Formats: sequence, C-alpha cells, structure tokens
Amino acid sequence: MSTTALSSSDAAATPPPPRPAASPPRLPGRLRGAIAAVAATLAGFGLLLALWGLAGLMSVDRSIPDQPRQLLPGPAETLPVLGSMLADPFYDNGPNDKGIGLQAVQSLVRVFQGWSIGLLIAVPLGLLLGASPLVRRVFEPVVQTLRPVSPLAWFPLGLAVMQSGPEATVFVIVVTSLWPTLINTMYGVMSLPDDYRNVARVFRFSRRQYVAKVLLPYALPHILTGLRLSMGIAWLVIVAAEMLAGGTGLGYFIWDAYNAGSLTRVLAAIIVIGLIGLALDRSFDLVARKVGQS
Repeated sequence: MSTTALSSSDAAATPPPPRPAASPPRLPGRLRGAIAAVAATLAGFGLLLALWGLAGLMSVDRSIPDQPRQLLPGPAETLPVLGSMLADPFYDNGPNDKGIGLQAVQSLVRVFQGWSIGLLIAVPLGLLLGASPLVRRVFEPVVQTLRPVSPLAWFPLGLAVMQSGPEATVFVIVVTSLWPTLINTMYGVMSLPDDYRNVARVFRFSRRQYVAKVLLPYALPHILTGLRLSMGIAWLVIVAAEMLAGGTGLGYFIWDAYNAGSLTRVLAAIIVIGLIGLALDRSFDLVARKVGQS
C-alpha cells in the first residue's frame, strides 16, 4: 500500500512534457509564388543593369591618351534621362519635338492597325488551309515562300503604292505579322481529332455550325499563340519601319536622338520599347490563361 502511494505521489510530482513550439505562420501559397516571381524579376533586371554598366565601362575610347571617353552610356547616365522623359511624356512642341508618350501612342496605333488587319486575313485563311487538303497543297508553298521575306523589303513596295510613310508602315506590319497567326491556325485545325468530325456528322452540323462549334473552339489556343507571336513581330518591326518612314513614332524618336548625338535618349527609348513589349506579351499570356481555364 505504501508502494502504491509512493508511486502515485511520484507521478503527481512529474512535470508534464513540454509543448512543441508553435511554428511561425506561413504565407499562402499564391502569395509566396507572387513574392518569388517578383524577386526573380528584380534579380533578372539587376543582372541586366550590372552587365549594362560593365559594358559601358569597357566601351572607352582611348584614341586621345589624356582624354578617355566612354562610348556607351551606362545606367547612371541613362536612367535620369529616362526619368525626365517620363516626367512629361505627352508634351508637344511641334513636329520635331514631341514627348516619348506621344511617340509611343503613335507606334501603338500603327501596330494595332496592322495587327488587326493581319488577324482578319490570317484567321479565315488559316481555317481554310487547315480544313481543306486541296487548298493547303495549293497555297502552303506560297505562304512558306513569302513568310521568310525580310520585313523591310516590303517597305519600298508599300511606299510606292501608298505614297505615305505611315501607311507604308502599317502595310509592312500587316504583311509580316499575319504569318504566325495563319500558320498556327492552320496547324490547330489540322490537329483536330477525327472524333470531333464524326460527332459533327452525327449531329448534321451545317458548315457554319461546324466552324463555329468545332473548328474555332478547338483551334482557339493555337490562334491565341499565333496572335501573341504576331504582336511580338509587329512591335519588333514598327521601330525599323518608322526609322525609314520618319515623322512620328518610337523609331523616328530613336533615329532623331541618334542624329542629335544623344545616346542616353536612344537607350532610354529602348527601355520604353522593351517595357511596352513586355506589357503586351504579358497581356496575351493572361488572356491565354483565362481561355485555358474556361
């Protein structure tokens, strides 16, 4: 009996085991992913700035021994110029002195004009080539012949026909931006499974119903990919075309800044072009994801 009492008192005197320390609260998975993406983006841009600064330091003209000159402006010289350009981007002091914002708007208007016209040509033609083997055999060699032609090779032709630099620029964008959409649409339709065609026959779809309810929905992801690539090409071509056309636009702005000897303004405009291109690409990526989820 005493042994039992002793055991009970010992058990009562034994302290309870320590509780495990509470783990720190964890961020939601989506927020962690967003923070990681921002950190990766900042790291990429930081590396780009470092390489740019190194390239600037290495581009030194020592032809005059006592007066070395840095040929390529670095970030320290360019970013303040970019800041001053963005501080008042929409000023207009005449034909040859417009803000970077006005120039960007002019370029975007031409890009969307040419890209939209190319879309209206490329999607129906791509559907036709993908759905009809006979039409594809006739026209695919023509498409593959015209597709690799340099964008600037079309500019003199557009200028001769339209007698206008801005209209020739839109023409160049139409001709060079439609091919990715056309080809992606064609291959999207060609990859349509036979089961889809058989179901359309069972339900006796008309040609319009077949296109609207079978071909277009199935080929839509391919079409969006083509449109995204086409926009990238259009934004790539616009600068070179505007350098030839003159007048307004980011291409003209860069050429005018180069002729004025201001490489800092040239580099600042290149940054603006790159950021706008990034925004356009991310917009198409967002649309593609929304369509994929629907």
